[in-house]
Formats: sequence, C-alpha cells, structure tokens
Amino acid sequence: MADASAIKEHMEVIGADGVHVGTVDRVQDGRIKLTKKDSGEGSHEGHHHFISLGLVADVEGDKVRLSANGDVAAEQFEEEEDGK
Repeated sequence: MADASAIKEHMEVIGADGVHVGTVDRVQDGRIKLTKKDSGEGSHEGHHHFISLGLVADVEGDKVRLSANGDVAAEQFEEEEDGK
C-alpha cells in the first residue's frame, strides 16, 4: 500500500488498467472518499463512494493508481452511509 499522506484532494484515481475510477474528495477513516461528480448513474448518482486504502498500489504525480482494474475497483465501492 502506498503512503496515504501522499493522497491529496482532486487527485485522479485510476485502475491498474489506467481507467478513470474517480476523483479524490479526501482520505477519511482509512478510505478514499470520491467526489459526488464521479458517483455514476441511477441509484449510485448523487452521493459519495469510498475505496479502501488497501487497494492503492501507488501515488504517481497527481494520480492514485489502484491495484485492481477500474471495473473491479468500481464493484468494490463502499456506499456513503447516513450522509457521511
């Protein structure tokens, strides 16, 4: 796992395959909170998603690279709970 302190607001989160997964809102409770604008469609739209820091392989410049491909990472999103 990469150094979580290197992850900053507005960094792009990409899968191991280079696919855009989201944009960092902040690091919170051992997870990356993604911005709402990357929340998807339908029931996923309009709220934050979280990705475990355990999926972070590296921080490269202004990008957070995950150890999983983008589609696999998206399947592992944790949903926002109680407006947090």
